[in-house]
Amino acid sequence: MAIFGSIIKSIIDLKETLTPEGEAVKDQEQVLVNLLKKAKDTSFGKHYKFEKILESEDVRKAFAEKVPYFDYNKIDKEWWHKYHEGEENVTWPGKPPYFALSSGTTGKTSKRIPVTEEMVEAIRNAGIKQVSALSNFDLPPDFFEKEIMMLGSSTDLHKEGDHQEGEISGISASRIPFWFRSYYKPGEEISKIDEWDDRVQKIAENAEEWDIGALSGIPSWMELMLKKVIEHHNLNHIHEIWPNLQVYTSGGVAFEPYEKSFNALLGKPIQVIDTYLASEGFLALQDRPDTHSMRLITDNGIYFEFVPFKPDYINQDGSLTEDAPVIPLEEVEEEKDYVILISTVSGAWRYLIGDTIKFTDKSRNEIRITGRTKFFLNVVGSQLSVNKMNDAVQELENKFEIRIPEFVVAAKRGEDGEYYHYWYLGTEDKAEDDKLAEALDEALKNANKNYKVARSKALKGVKVTTIDPNMFHEWNAKNKKKGGQVKMEKVMNEEKFAEWEKFIKEQSPAT
Repeated sequence: MAIFGSIIKSIIDLKETLTPEGEAVKDQEQVLVNLLKKAKDTSFGKHYKFEKILESEDVRKAFAEKVPYFDYNKIDKEWWHKYHEGEENVTWPGKPPYFALSSGTTGKTSKRIPVTEEMVEAIRNAGIKQVSALSNFDLPPDFFEKEIMMLGSSTDLHKEGDHQEGEISGISASRIPFWFRSYYKPGEEISKIDEWDDRVQKIAENAEEWDIGALSGIPSWMELMLKKVIEHHNLNHIHEIWPNLQVYTSGGVAFEPYEKSFNALLGKPIQVIDTYLASEGFLALQDRPDTHSMRLITDNGIYFEFVPFKPDYINQDGSLTEDAPVIPLEEVEEEKDYVILISTVSGAWRYLIGDTIKFTDKSRNEIRITGRTKFFLNVVGSQLSVNKMNDAVQELENKFEIRIPEFVVAAKRGEDGEYYHYWYLGTEDKAEDDKLAEALDEALKNANKNYKVARSKALKGVKVTTIDPNMFHEWNAKNKKKGGQVKMEKVMNEEKFAEWEKFIKEQSPAT
């Protein structure tokens, strides 16, 4: 009997029982009021008259009317850049001790997103909520004695003037409480290694010394790490070295596209738990089994707003039009796509993080990530969102019995002057490109009426090229970096796609 594990499990069960589920709308109203009060004397708060907003009968409505939408480029150009020029009290009191570096899914240039002490605390509180929610999953007591492999970015933060910089997973891991450090793997020394390949090599070399019960990280990089461990020790699957592995906490992207290839690395099924940790904050977590949906964290320093995800409201660069309507939490509808906006204890205001979501269960405030505003393929009216693309690719996996963990697509003119969707599918399995293209086209026609209409008019067809999935990882290494929070872009414009195709030809001269 795992006595220590039983004690921990009992504490978690008790905490979950004693913690009341707040009323989300009231929680959100209070979060917004607290944010406005805290920031009313900042430069941003004075400029947008937070004091006056707080005096309004309907604070949420006044806030939406007075403060415009911001994406990273806009808020950094108008406000956040002042922190780097020595100013204080810009969009949040004081100066942030950290900046989270995020290249996101586009471009080589890292964004520098403020991370305040209040945000570090909010992320820690969200982590505690996630641990508490484990009481809802059927996990044995001995699970709570096993070690947790957290595969994030390097915890060796870089000192820049009066603050430190690194990816959010590295910042969070660098602040792990002392009581958790004995459970945390790969440990402080290995976690500080900056180069992804070197860090993963060290993990592989030390893997047999650890009793891993849970994994945490982005699916694409987690797969690479598991493959490296399996290869290094000449294993059939990961459970041969970590027999007690029972949980994988995914994050930041939909897990389903990776499910088939991920499961191929396992010796037995494990519990997959989705979380939503962005560079701007910890937004949602899965708190019950038998779903891939996550509950919005509505009482923890982040205020949410939602804009219907429609072409009329999205600019070419993925930002919002000024007249895009905003929907409060109580008015959202299930199974409709929304652009998510956040205002936070790090001084982000009505901030577009670039993700689209849908509510799967409004009563539980449960959501799923459906894509990115920039990953919206609408060059010839096809109106394809990433979730539709993911679904179609999963249909291919099932129909052809193959695994396709990565893909990228662009719309461009072919040699005949007509528009085509050009797809690159990452797979190690064999399938004929022409047959994949035909099946993919049919799946998208059935799933999206706008795509079907486009196919009868301006969109001539679909062209598919299958490549080694490692090409996607090497592309990231060339353009950004490997590991951490880096995610592969799914949709490219013609200019970026030309670079991609040139890169693929250089890597595979025979193709």
